[in-house]
Amino acid sequence: MSGIEEPDYEALPDNAGLAVNMLAGALAGISEHAVMFPVDSIKTRMQVFATSPVAVYTGVGNAFTRISATEGMRALWRGVGSVVVGAGPAHAIHFGTLEAVKELAGGNEAGNQYLATSLAGASATIASDAFMNPFDVIKQRMQLHKSEYRTVLTCAKTIYRNEGLSAFYISYPTTLAISIPFNAIQFTVYEHVKRFLNPRGEYSPGTHMTAGAVAGAVAAAVTTPLDVAKTILQTRGSATDPEIRNVRGMSDAMKIIWKKDGLKGFARGLTPRVLTIMPSTALCWLSYEFFKAAIRSD
Repeated sequence: MSGIEEPDYEALPDNAGLAVNMLAGALAGISEHAVMFPVDSIKTRMQVFATSPVAVYTGVGNAFTRISATEGMRALWRGVGSVVVGAGPAHAIHFGTLEAVKELAGGNEAGNQYLATSLAGASATIASDAFMNPFDVIKQRMQLHKSEYRTVLTCAKTIYRNEGLSAFYISYPTTLAISIPFNAIQFTVYEHVKRFLNPRGEYSPGTHMTAGAVAGAVAAAVTTPLDVAKTILQTRGSATDPEIRNVRGMSDAMKIIWKKDGLKGFARGLTPRVLTIMPSTALCWLSYEFFKAAIRSD
């Protein structure tokens, strides 16, 4: 045994306080997004309707190999700055709201609090997505094939000058349509898988990772069709297709997906989305639980 004592996880209160949860969430969010960013870049490219054959990919491996060979590895990281800047505060808002609503709704009481945990997840999403949506738009514009943007600030200024403030929020209703069920599903599945694997509530990194991965995979698969629509909305200003450039909302995006690719179009990017979200949610929950326990033990 080392001389450093581990935090007594079981002795910590269920609700550690707003500041602790927000700081833990911010650190977890940055860790989550930065690690899996290259796969997320591939997902974005697979979801857009590219006009150039060079930008059409048959799978994650094919995309990774071709992008690395033709554009270099750095292209897979383009836009990560937007995520780093936005993810910390957005996740702080998310987890702070999550734990506050969970406590108020009775989610920390004994038993399976399905309604409380779902409500907490949905409430956290509304708040955090309002902050994060513009950063996500910038990120996806920078991830595109032959993107003209090299810095977050340049991208933001250009979008604002050419398309106005609305460009940063045209996808917000769709983002909420994804995120509310995504986070409600993720948080609920996470809580119940965690309790099933670790009924004593001990600090267990393996449990947090496993529960997070399962929760993320389920939520990602269910919400992929909406994510394809969101990508079309967020990248419309960079599209050459006039029909896509003039898309006005989620309904228009859905119609375009159906017209251009049929039912299979709603599964575009499914594999990289799940591959991104599974480890990222596992890392997010692992980091969150670790930082929360570590901060409270100081």
